Amino acid sequence: MAQTRLESEAATVAYARKLAKQIRPGQVIVLSGELGAGKSVFARALMRALGVTDEALPSPTFALIQTYDGRDCQIAHMDWYRLDDTGEIEMLGVRDYFEAPWITIIEWPERAPSILPHDAIHIEIKTDPEDFELRLLSRS
Repeated sequence: MAQTRLESEAATVAYARKLAKQIRPGQVIVLSGELGAGKSVFARALMRALGVTDEALPSPTFALIQTYDGRDCQIAHMDWYRLDDTGEIEMLGVRDYFEAPWITIIEWPERAPSILPHDAIHIEIKTDPEDFELRLLSRS
């Protein structure tokens, strides 16, 4: 799995824009990485690139699922950080968002990997302890 060096927030936004051109309704994008790695920054950039025009795009840490209108799609942004197990996540009806017209972005997918679609796009973002701005992104 190749890593992409993202030297700045602008590079993260550029990568998200490139990815947005490749994804279609019915796809799930999962974002992994430690706290502060830039998952929410990436998710917001991806949503903007998909046509979301809402002024505020808050992290769904407390709401768990935020939905938006995109360009020719609906977008569900989920944050599973505060959830403890697969059953709790299943009760939210998350699988309903794994099909068109939805494009689903999930932060903290490690909380329930067994319910993720087999064709989900996995993105892991890591920080560099020696360079605060640098992010290393892996995609599979």
